[in-house]
Order: sequence, then C-alpha cells, then structure tokens
Amino acid sequence: MQFYKTKARMLPGTNWKEVMKKSFGLYKEIMRKTKRRPYVRSAYFEKQNLKDKTRRLKYYPCALELIQKSSVEPISKENPNRKGEIVHRFAGGTPDNELFFVQIKEVKRTGEKWLISVFPLDK
Repeated sequence: MQFYKTKARMLPGTNWKEVMKKSFGLYKEIMRKTKRRPYVRSAYFEKQNLKDKTRRLKYYPCALELIQKSSVEPISKENPNRKGEIVHRFAGGTPDNELFFVQIKEVKRTGEKWLISVFPLDK
C-alpha cells in the first residue's frame, strides 16, 4: 500500500483540552484564508469518548498536510449506507513512522467533498 509521509508532527498533549486548543489554532488559520466557513469536524467524533477524540485529534496537522500535498491515489468505494456518496481513504505516515488514515466523503450529485475522519492504524 502506498502512503504519503507528512512532515507535520502529531500534536503534543495528553488531554482533550490541550490538544483541542492547539488544533483549533490550526483551524482558525484555515478559516482566515477563506470567506466561506470550512467544515472540518468529524461525524464520527460525536460517538467517541474524550480519550479516543484526543488520540485522533493529534493527527490533525498531519491530515491537513496529507490532504493539501498528497498525490497518492486513495482507496475509493461507494458508501454502503448511502448510494449517493463515495468514500475516499487516504493513507499517510508521520515523521515518527506512525501510519494513519484520512477519510473524505464525496457527494456524487454535487461533487462536494467533506472531511469525515482522521484515525491511526490500530496495532
């Protein structure tokens, strides 16, 4: 499997509050560059506990770099729950050689793409 190796490091921190503060700073930088309101929240985070949210949120800067700079083709398949969507899964690696995935859904009818989830490879 091919994957994009990022230069961005994972966010440091051990609890949700620390990691959220740093990741929201990155989000504000993106918001400042556009007049529209970007959507980067994950639908899957609503169902997870704080420990898992923190674990996933640490990969946020790596995920942003992967989305912006990767030219490696993702694994794409139709969403089994909604026939009008395609789910793209990009693989990436951190400088510390940790593998992670970014999922983006694409609405077939409009071509809109939404960041769904960022998660590490469970060992």
